[in-house]
Amino acid sequence: MSKVCAVCGKKPSFGHNRSHSMRATPRRWDPNVQKVRIQIDGKPTRAYVCAKCLKAHKVEKVA
Repeated sequence: MSKVCAVCGKKPSFGHNRSHSMRATPRRWDPNVQKVRIQIDGKPTRAYVCAKCLKAHKVEKVA
């Protein structure tokens, strides 16, 4: 599944998990991306949009 927001372009960020002994293991933080039907150029399309953009009403949802 694509983890990139179609509106703002938010994508996963990367870093490390740190154990008690401070050993670093790789990990990633995925954005809260939802698959919704939105209007792009006047046509309804399914796209992945992050929850922050949905809450801010940056997209027009189609029923």
